[in-house]
Amino acid sequence: MTDRKSIQTALIHSDYAAPAGFAAMPVAIHHASTVLFKNVAAMRSRNWQDKSAYTYGLHGTPTTFTLEARLAEIEGGNHCLLAPSGLAAIAMVDFALLKAGDDLLIPDNVYNPNRELAKWLSQDFGISARVYDPLIGAGIAELIQPNTRLIWTEAPGSVSMEVPDIPAICRAAQARSVQGQKVYVAIDNTWSAGLGFRAFEHGVDISMQALTKYQSGGSDVLMGAVITRDKDLIHRLELAHMRMGYGVGADDAYLVLRGLPTMKLRFDAHDAGARKVATWLKERPEIARVLHPALPDCPGHEIWRRDFSGAGGLFSVIFDERYTEEQTDRFVDSLKLFKIGFSWGGAHSLCVPYRIQGMRRNWTDKGQLVRFNIGLEDPLDLIADIEQALSVL
Repeated sequence: MTDRKSIQTALIHSDYAAPAGFAAMPVAIHHASTVLFKNVAAMRSRNWQDKSAYTYGLHGTPTTFTLEARLAEIEGGNHCLLAPSGLAAIAMVDFALLKAGDDLLIPDNVYNPNRELAKWLSQDFGISARVYDPLIGAGIAELIQPNTRLIWTEAPGSVSMEVPDIPAICRAAQARSVQGQKVYVAIDNTWSAGLGFRAFEHGVDISMQALTKYQSGGSDVLMGAVITRDKDLIHRLELAHMRMGYGVGADDAYLVLRGLPTMKLRFDAHDAGARKVATWLKERPEIARVLHPALPDCPGHEIWRRDFSGAGGLFSVIFDERYTEEQTDRFVDSLKLFKIGFSWGGAHSLCVPYRIQGMRRNWTDKGQLVRFNIGLEDPLDLIADIEQALSVL
């Protein structure tokens, strides 16, 4: 066989390799489905679960491994897995830890797709799913059954903003865990981005985040993460991750990596702007209550003061009950700087009205709820925008 390759073969099998030693601040983007092995022995020796080497693109590349390591470091965890969205990350936790006959507890203020997933598990998979008062605290011990395996928490609720007593819930779960029958506590920690609430320091087993928010910061990425300190737990999560075929694109992973160095600066700016706008709204006669964890009117405010170190840009308000849904919808439509859209954590401010009475079991406020995401605009401009929109009421 001649050493000379045809043009077609040479286009596929090049002898050139770029010189080693290139260094730059951005993490390189590695696109790969197929991962190459030096020989059969190397292929057979690699374990996709220990992340010490590469086996297939779905199980990770240098780009995704780097993102996972940095996210775990931010939260104070030891292990991290990426998922295509926040909801996908929630599903990974559920399917890793629950089987037919098990019991699941979710708070009444949970992210609504999480609630819908719990309903599906109950209807089609033989898993009981029960809803509890998010402010139940230590009282959750009375709800834990012998078959309870997972308690979801959300701090605070991403619409109604109650701040739960996470340490009390964790202590109750630990007290009811027995050998081989642990009750796990998972938290949706998206609101604080792992910056304002240190979940593992308060007893949580799993922290889930939608990286779509502050980590990305550009309103252009869908991604989720599951983080833990428990080696046995990450093994179960990895099996669910593999069996569900989860993977994330290298370009999206790069965008999140690019956002991480400025995340704390942006989070603090969102926080400062939101407190300024929320404090101004608290004095408006059109507003009955401001549901911002850093303000006294928010349920669980004292717990927030005890356990949290920041608040980000998301909060809600309850309009005086004299205003109808039609009027508050007109208010939202009249805003100019605030755009109408879900999610948060990007530079642009957002505003969304919610029919909260239909979302919660024991909601007593009669006024209309509107949620604000305060972006990175000048807070005084945002206040002026809200003021002109309030005039249509």
